Amino acid sequence: MDVTEQRYLKLLSRSFPSAAKASAEIINLSAILNLPKETEFFASDIHGEYEAFSHILRNGSGSIRMKIDDVFGDTLDEAEKRSLASLIYYPHERMDLVLSQVSDIQGWYSVVLPRLVEVCRRAASKYTRSRVRKALPPEFAYIIEELLTEDRYGVDKQAYYEAIISAVIRTNSGRALIEALCNLIQKLAIDHLHIVGDIYDRGPAPHVIMDALMGYGYHALDIQWGNHDIVWMGASLGQRGCIAHVVRNCARYGNLSILEDAYGINILPLAQFAQRAYADDQCVAFGLKGNPDLSPQDLELNIKIQKAMAIIQFKVEGQLIDENPSFGLQDRKLLHLIDYERGTVLLDGVEHELTDKVFPTIDPENPYQLTPEEEDVMQRLEQAFTSCEKLQRHMRFFLEVGSLYKVQNNTLMLHACVPLNADGTLKEVNVFGEILKGRELYDTMENWVRIGFYSDDARLRKCGRDLMWYLWLGEGSPLFAKSKMATFELYLIADKAARKEVKNPFYTLLEDESALAGIFEDFGLDPDQSRIVCGHVPVKVKDGEDPVKCGGRVLTIDGGFSKAYQPTTGIAGYTLISNSYGFVLAAHEPLESRQAAVEKMLDIHSSRRVVESVRARTLVADTDTGTVLKQQIADLERLLEAYRRGEIAERE
Repeated sequence: MDVTEQRYLKLLSRSFPSAAKASAEIINLSAILNLPKETEFFASDIHGEYEAFSHILRNGSGSIRMKIDDVFGDTLDEAEKRSLASLIYYPHERMDLVLSQVSDIQGWYSVVLPRLVEVCRRAASKYTRSRVRKALPPEFAYIIEELLTEDRYGVDKQAYYEAIISAVIRTNSGRALIEALCNLIQKLAIDHLHIVGDIYDRGPAPHVIMDALMGYGYHALDIQWGNHDIVWMGASLGQRGCIAHVVRNCARYGNLSILEDAYGINILPLAQFAQRAYADDQCVAFGLKGNPDLSPQDLELNIKIQKAMAIIQFKVEGQLIDENPSFGLQDRKLLHLIDYERGTVLLDGVEHELTDKVFPTIDPENPYQLTPEEEDVMQRLEQAFTSCEKLQRHMRFFLEVGSLYKVQNNTLMLHACVPLNADGTLKEVNVFGEILKGRELYDTMENWVRIGFYSDDARLRKCGRDLMWYLWLGEGSPLFAKSKMATFELYLIADKAARKEVKNPFYTLLEDESALAGIFEDFGLDPDQSRIVCGHVPVKVKDGEDPVKCGGRVLTIDGGFSKAYQPTTGIAGYTLISNSYGFVLAAHEPLESRQAAVEKMLDIHSSRRVVESVRARTLVADTDTGTVLKQQIADLERLLEAYRRGEIAERE
């Protein structure tokens, strides 16, 4: 035994100080290797739609209803199953409703509690007792464990089982126990949650989603940052290009309440400025998206704020482009190309008439300079974003559980793309003078993001923060994946050809096995055994587009959680489930409302499609977790050998 091995084994012996304890852990880990693999749940592009996302988490993407069907078969009718499912999804709200209507509350408890125990027992069946025990709520841990492990039909234990239920009801603990059981069933339905980008923008409640995810458990969650997430991360650090987008986009979708109510960001100075600067302006090109439910006064204010921030954004971005020539965004400086007298702009040799010709804050001689009022607005917004404790907490959470990509169990998870050239080779991108591609590009860009948050060097922090803005809109960004961000054209030019944002060749090569093999090999994966899961580009299901590409090698799961995109996709989102039997893709219809789910017992209707199945059930031993456990077993076996040879002294 060399010195390094001896030092390691002595450290290991602190956790397992005797041969008996090392042996017990070897036995435990060896048994775990033979359990079915964990259930992984993938979702992307949630875009602030908390109610729909929350419901799908609560119903385990339909798996909880399937467990109810498995347990009760024909012994319960459809109405009883729907009632039980609704109770599991929304225990607090459902009990408020039911208990106000039933005459025999004790009788209701005595019927519902055993049913929940049976469903919970089925949900827990593939886990070790230790794993289930860790998920139990402390106040009911003993009772639930007894209920789950006892045979209620056994001759010797039936009275014992019934006495537990009776005592729970008699002590007025029935409601609390039911809620605990329902929450436990929800926890056991999904082992690990992968969010493949874009929690923020468009929808009204990204902050509520973030709060929910922070309570989900760091060990059971990872997030691959999307372009709409990274721009909020940059905004939280005071990066002006990111702030300008975030505020403009909130106004565009009528969601300024996210800034004001959710994060306490004061937009009053901006609102006052917008009302003064654009007082007599109809802002004809700046109508809102998604038909938000706003009063006429609030609608007008959002429109004016949107235009004010759009003009500020174009100015700020022009300055950033000059400060970062390596980004290669010089062709996105457009304000100096406007003929302000004629109301036209010259792009790529083509003159276009502007859809809006009123620009009271632009100096044609110096179009990228902020007016004193605009500068004051931006300084106030910078201060508000950087000093918001809740926003900082949410963005730090992104850093703790998130990354630009993740590789797990032969699956490469990334939000948008691996930038490619037209011939399928990896696209080279200039990152502050370094020419990078593929995995190296991802790793370096992620490192710069973290530098932007944590470096002690102000110059490096600025580089990292400016790169977050580039990740939002740069052609070489793996999060953006398009030729240009055509915000200017979308607002001010009617010609659709000028507005066109060309997707990176990654999207035209999704059926190209050779191009995909190059990606897998670059990320250290076996092309024959691996797959990519991504989002970003909505799948137009209504037009016959298939989210499954290249025989299942690529799964694109942006199905339109965002209500603004549902007319494009024809559905209300995808979720992907990976379990011991393979991969299942679920396509969801819109949720009427949370209230309807509680009162009418409505569920989201989901169509499920098996996209990959395995001949033999996948065990923990076949996963990345299994690889780690096998190494731990090997280390423990070496420790056990050292104990038996007297190389390491046992301690009791």
